[in-house]
Amino acid sequence: MTQMRVSEAAELLGVSTDTVRRAVDAGRLPSTKDDAGRTVVEGADVAVLAQEQAHPAEIGAVGLSSPRNQMRGIVTRIVSDPVMSQVDIQAGPFRLVSLLSTEAVQAMGLQVGSVAVASVKATNVSVGVPV
Repeated sequence: MTQMRVSEAAELLGVSTDTVRRAVDAGRLPSTKDDAGRTVVEGADVAVLAQEQAHPAEIGAVGLSSPRNQMRGIVTRIVSDPVMSQVDIQAGPFRLVSLLSTEAVQAMGLQVGSVAVASVKATNVSVGVPV
């Protein structure tokens, strides 16, 4: 499983580190300590919390837009067969779904809780992992 520090979970959820710590203290986000004694959370647990907190904003009028929109988020679901996979990403309040080869999912090491970057251009969503 993917583990991350409280600060990274906060960044992915779009909240402060204090908010993540309160979720840990309230038992809404399970945590453990790493070898250095820092609080860490499982990416899969952050994915569940991201989905619970997602409230899509009104779309409203669209102004200028770039075809190279990129959104960083967390993988919340993967459905695979031998050839193709569906990867769901929660990027803030937005749920993005990408269809890509199962080989690509395996090569990137994607799993529920992985951090991923979705690049959106028209109806095509590409998925990559941050460096």
